[in-house]
Amino acid sequence: CLRVVEQLRLLPSAPRQSPVYMGSNPGDITQKGYEKKRAKLLAPFLPQITSNPASSDRSPASPEASGPSSSSGGRRNRSGGARDDRYRSDIHTEAVQAALAKHKEEKMALPMPTKRRSAFVQSPVDNCTPPDTSSASEDEGSLRRQATLSAVLAQSLQSPDYWINRSVQSSSTSSSASSTLSHGENKTQMQPQPQPTSALADILASTRIENSVPPDVTSYTPERGSRVDSRVDLPPNAMPKGMPRGQSRTSMLDTTADGVPVNSRVSTKIQQLLNTLKRPKRQALSEFFLDDSEEIVEVPQPDPNTPRPEGRQIIPVKGEPLGVVSNWPPALQAALARWGATQAKSPALTALDVTGKPLYTLTYGKLWSRSLKLAYTLLNKLGTKNEPVLRPGDRVALVYPNSDPAMFWVAFYGCLLAEVIPVPIEVPLSRQDAGSLQIGFLLGSCGVGLALTSEICLKGLPKTPQGEIMQFKGWPRMKWVVTDTKYLTKPSKDWQPFMCYKASKEGTVMGVAVSKIALLTHCQALTQACNYCEGETLVNVLDCKKDMGLWHGVLTSVMNRIHTITVPYAVMKACPMSWVQRVHIHKARVALVKCRDLHWAMMAHRDQRDTNLSSIRMLIVADGANPWSVSSCDAFLNVFQSHGLKPEVICPCASSPEALTVAIRRPGARGAALPARAILSMGGLSHGVIRVNTEDKNSALTVQDVGHVMPGALMCIVKPDGPPQLCKTDEIGEIVLNSRAGGTMYYGLPGVTKNTFEVIPVNQAGAPLGEILFTRTGLLGFVGPGSLVFVVGKNEGLLTVSGRRHNADDLVATALAVEPVKTVYRGRIAVFSVTVFYDERIVIVAEQRPDASEEDSFQWMSRVLQAIDSIHQVGLYCLALVPANTLPKTPLGGIHISETKQNFLEGNLHPCNILLCPHTCVTNLPKPRQKQPVGVGPASIMVGNLVAGKRMAQAAGRELGVLEEEGLVRKHQFLSEALQWRAQTDPDHVLYVLLNAKGVAVCTATCSQLHKRAEKITSALMERGGLNTGDNVVLLYPPGIDLIAAFYGCLYAGVIPVTVRPPHPQNLAATLPTVRMIIDVSKAACILTTQPLMRILRSREAAASVNVKTWPTIIDTDDLPRRRPPQLYKPPTAEMLAYLDFSVSTTGMLTGVKMSHSAVSTLCRSIKLQCELYSSRQIAICLDPYCGLGFVQWCLSSVYSGHQSILIPPMELELSLPLWLSTLSQYKIRDTFCSYSVMELCTKGLGTQTDALKARGVNLSCVRSCVVIAEERPRLTLTQSFSKLFKDLGLSPRAVSTAFGSRVNLAICLQGTAGPDPSTVYVDMKSLRHDRVRLVERGAPQSLSLMESGTILPGVRVIIVNPETRGPLGDSHLGEIWVQSPHSSSGYYTIYGEESLQADHFNTRLSFGEPHTLWARTGYLGFVKRTELLGSTGDRHDALFVVGQLDETLELRGLRYHPIDIETSVSRAHRSIAESAVFTWTNLLVVVAELAGSEQEALDLVPLVTNVVLEEHHLIVGVVVVVDPGVIPINSRGEKQRMHLRDSFLADQLDPIYVAYNM
Repeated sequence: CLRVVEQLRLLPSAPRQSPVYMGSNPGDITQKGYEKKRAKLLAPFLPQITSNPASSDRSPASPEASGPSSSSGGRRNRSGGARDDRYRSDIHTEAVQAALAKHKEEKMALPMPTKRRSAFVQSPVDNCTPPDTSSASEDEGSLRRQATLSAVLAQSLQSPDYWINRSVQSSSTSSSASSTLSHGENKTQMQPQPQPTSALADILASTRIENSVPPDVTSYTPERGSRVDSRVDLPPNAMPKGMPRGQSRTSMLDTTADGVPVNSRVSTKIQQLLNTLKRPKRQALSEFFLDDSEEIVEVPQPDPNTPRPEGRQIIPVKGEPLGVVSNWPPALQAALARWGATQAKSPALTALDVTGKPLYTLTYGKLWSRSLKLAYTLLNKLGTKNEPVLRPGDRVALVYPNSDPAMFWVAFYGCLLAEVIPVPIEVPLSRQDAGSLQIGFLLGSCGVGLALTSEICLKGLPKTPQGEIMQFKGWPRMKWVVTDTKYLTKPSKDWQPFMCYKASKEGTVMGVAVSKIALLTHCQALTQACNYCEGETLVNVLDCKKDMGLWHGVLTSVMNRIHTITVPYAVMKACPMSWVQRVHIHKARVALVKCRDLHWAMMAHRDQRDTNLSSIRMLIVADGANPWSVSSCDAFLNVFQSHGLKPEVICPCASSPEALTVAIRRPGARGAALPARAILSMGGLSHGVIRVNTEDKNSALTVQDVGHVMPGALMCIVKPDGPPQLCKTDEIGEIVLNSRAGGTMYYGLPGVTKNTFEVIPVNQAGAPLGEILFTRTGLLGFVGPGSLVFVVGKNEGLLTVSGRRHNADDLVATALAVEPVKTVYRGRIAVFSVTVFYDERIVIVAEQRPDASEEDSFQWMSRVLQAIDSIHQVGLYCLALVPANTLPKTPLGGIHISETKQNFLEGNLHPCNILLCPHTCVTNLPKPRQKQPVGVGPASIMVGNLVAGKRMAQAAGRELGVLEEEGLVRKHQFLSEALQWRAQTDPDHVLYVLLNAKGVAVCTATCSQLHKRAEKITSALMERGGLNTGDNVVLLYPPGIDLIAAFYGCLYAGVIPVTVRPPHPQNLAATLPTVRMIIDVSKAACILTTQPLMRILRSREAAASVNVKTWPTIIDTDDLPRRRPPQLYKPPTAEMLAYLDFSVSTTGMLTGVKMSHSAVSTLCRSIKLQCELYSSRQIAICLDPYCGLGFVQWCLSSVYSGHQSILIPPMELELSLPLWLSTLSQYKIRDTFCSYSVMELCTKGLGTQTDALKARGVNLSCVRSCVVIAEERPRLTLTQSFSKLFKDLGLSPRAVSTAFGSRVNLAICLQGTAGPDPSTVYVDMKSLRHDRVRLVERGAPQSLSLMESGTILPGVRVIIVNPETRGPLGDSHLGEIWVQSPHSSSGYYTIYGEESLQADHFNTRLSFGEPHTLWARTGYLGFVKRTELLGSTGDRHDALFVVGQLDETLELRGLRYHPIDIETSVSRAHRSIAESAVFTWTNLLVVVAELAGSEQEALDLVPLVTNVVLEEHHLIVGVVVVVDPGVIPINSRGEKQRMHLRDSFLADQLDPIYVAYNM
């Protein structure tokens, strides 16, 4: 009763007097709640009071949960079916509880996963579900946390934060605590603290957690609790470069010191996750690891204390000789014929109905005559005389339910008589039965075309709507024959079944062929071993179609004229005592059962006071070889010894489909001592040696013997893997058997047959023992004293993790011992291993009870982790709970393990709860790299490179040359003058055509029209703006010609235009703050816009997200009067500022760069030369015109070069997908520019419509170059699929290419008309992580294909530099791309110039080589490679390859990762992942995946994403977030905004479907 007292002490002494109303809080407890909690705790210990049903809070167990019981009224309900009692052991349960108790002191909180409410359809959200969101709003909740601290302490019902820190009272701690310690490192013992103070400290920690700085998990911190860490991890959330820190977050959330928004549940959970991840297990060595695949894996050093076998080599064990009895029949058919003739009235088989009453008895006479009829019918009546359907030796499937044994017996013996080969299989229940594919494969490979079944069974098979029997998955075409007596033909008097022994009889579902002679010998051996006598009675509870049920209950019984009483599984479910009653009624001498039947009978025995089992001379336990059978045998004996059961009659046996019966215990003499048991150390077993357990009783395994080897057999123990070497006497190995009574082969599989049925054991020296062939049994065990055989497991349940062997059954037993009753449905647990990153990883899948709460499940999962870690010293990789009854079943209702594993790996398991622990069980990751200090001087590197024959990695575009064009640009170095000149010399030349979604030109602009519109805007600016020269003016326009006119209007007026993307009317809350921020940062004096946009800026909706009263002057330019300004402004020098280019980078940085007049005209000239642009040309542009090269093409290039631009706003494309492609075809465009988002829209939306487009006459053969404008690594897969898809429309595969620009230089590369095609190379991803480039062949493992980013523009020079030493690098070396060109930006637009940043990015020098040249740093990593192709000048072409942005790279484990590479792997992991993004937070890798499928697939993604990142990138994912499609923010260029995503995640604004914290 101590436990109850303890729990009661945790209840408050009385409900506390609280103020009248404080707002409901999950921590408060009412009077009623107090009574209920108290009653629930005391209920098991008080006598039942019938008058007050509320006092005992126990509902009667549902019939489903209570298992097969017909329990009588008042007594305690059995837990019969509530857990799987194959594995029940009280000692083991105590051991598990003891192991868990050890963990109680170790305080470690696990973060519970976060679920969206709709995601668990499965269980009713009941009052014990941990609150995911506090009942009040988030803000109140966080304020009230401190207020309720004292209250929370007093209660045992907890508030949300307290759920997670439950381990004050229970042991929901992380297995990493112990598993980190269990790997032989120096053990830092955790101090158990006094309870109350630790509880308070804990809750305080949990409330303060959000304000503390996240610890750095990779470095060793002396004290985890200390908060003197000065690091501040500020996420650069759209922070303008050069803006003072204080004002950075206009209209952003209030954040704490570490940049985490205040009310963030997520940060609390990540903090807890970090607390569970102990520091790295080993000190990292200061060395690079090599790139060879053998070197990837960290090989654990062998532990010198590992136990090794020390015994002598085993000597084969011989069974007793097989006696020869004169009256044994020469074959089974002969035995049946003999009894059918001489003992026709003798009962052969009694079948029971569902209630357990005898249904009918089949005599030997009837069995013989019916089998004979069936044999005659099969051979003579199924076809014509000349073309029989069956010939002797053909294989026939027998499909009979367990409840109809008589029909099965008749069919089996009928087949033997007809000389056809019976293949018994299970009745298929549905088209999608688990394992039906394998059965189908077996039937197909055995050439089975005929199935025998009974009329009732045939009616029950699934049918098609036409009434035909359904074609089962993977099955060959079958002909179904009903074998009921009325359909059989009596043979003529003189018909004799053909009885010779040359044809083989082949059987069981395994496809193991058993010859007739083996079958007969096996029956003789069983008769001798079990001492069967003629006329005995046998009760069989097993499946009579296979294994022991078939061998004893159908074959040996007929040979000895035994009366068999079969008790089908259905009867056992309804009445578990039925078999015991049958033994009592019929005075049966032998019973054939499994542990489960012993357990069920024991649980139900109170109904039967008068049963007597003294007649039993042999109780054969078919699964007695399972180590977990011991406790069932003991408990059964305990209960039934008083009913006459003798201890010596319990006979466990071992069998396997290949060797049939391997060993069986013979019944002992009355009163003789029972055989001893082995108590083995699980640690020793995991190393394959036998050690008596002495030190730790928690990890012991008790094993009983399975008797002696079968008569006439020879047995050895050999090593389970590798050559069959004989084991030593104290070593566990696989049992191999030589006997005439075993299988001969796997049907149709000669290769596997040789390895299994034709094994010759070898000694230590490798010499074979002789010529005798042995068969592998698949059983693992050893030979004990007195030649007794002990079995400790099966080969198929063996999990080899890091060189140690664990048995799946042992793990199931441990998991079941962790109070599963609240969580696991009927004890249904599957254990298997999956191979991830060069080792096996253990996965446990269990069915969750429908009424289990989230908290219970999570609690159970975390305790299973600890229990398995303590007892088996092995880490679990994954623990999943699936809804009840959803795991694939075997025919008798067990779990189909291989199909479950398949579902897990394919993402079809649909768990409702999942926990992954890769951090604790993946111990073979490569060592983290530690970067070497750069100790070598720059000069020596330079010399070293030259000596090695490597050229410096640099490349340049062709010369810009001297200006010799039509006086245009010689006279006019300003773009504003170029437009005036064009308006005078060629006024009617059309510069711009704007198309709408229908492809209609809604607006055109000739040179003079554009000039006049610009003048109107200039007048308006001068009159209404009150502006000074050089003021900044924001242009807020949709893509179109108004934007271009406004730009030139600003140049005419001498003010600086700033183009800004207008806010999205449907999404003002998200888009307006960015507009506001650019306006504030650029200190704009005025806004030019259209009337609709002006209304939006001043609307009530806008006021909700920004302050609308403080906008600068807004001028709408829609209906301006026709006025000419007095004069147009001309800048005094070309170095004056022309415009500002603002853009939000993918890392969330808002940066504005300054473009001077000279940079603008040089850039336009460079593009004109590269693309050969002149007045007669037409180009099509489908881009966003607000920044970068997109803006240059849209607004500047045409005015400079005079070519006509056809403008297609990308948003029109969303209304009409084919718009861009049909425009190219209609206008016969040769050059077009687009963005990745446009290309993706076309690829996804039009991929299936190419035929329709062709029919509409779309022809793209005119397109010479289609350039994607981007500031990222070329997306090769997208450009290639675009080329392939539209090849049918005439698109040349050479047409598609990319451009590359950055903030410091808007256009570095652009694939023009001249120059070779872009080249592609393959680089090794492992080297890239080390900042090296290793070129490999196409298709090499771990290779990444990179495409050249286009030809370098005229006037541009590029060099690759080491970002740390700032020295130039050699050809094909990875470094930062530095650029020098007359059109580079002149600097960041800053308020208080951060000169250091300015100089560093725009005017920086090499540390050696060319110290005087000024370079601009792009912030991108890449390399230059000299190709075999020739450039336009005739020299070899230098290709520039961009790898990724330096700011975006993730530094993990000392290596550099590019997010796009990890995202590519993640998107391949599961068919339902639409898009993904990764980022890091406090050294944890967070993966966000968009789920395109149904929500029940959300949890399937977690293990698959973790697996693929571990396999391909050698990284452990810390957090997996599953969200709806479209949640990952993407900018106008189609680039993912990972930092925005990160901030939204930390601020808890993603509304995720599921968040999993991998431990």
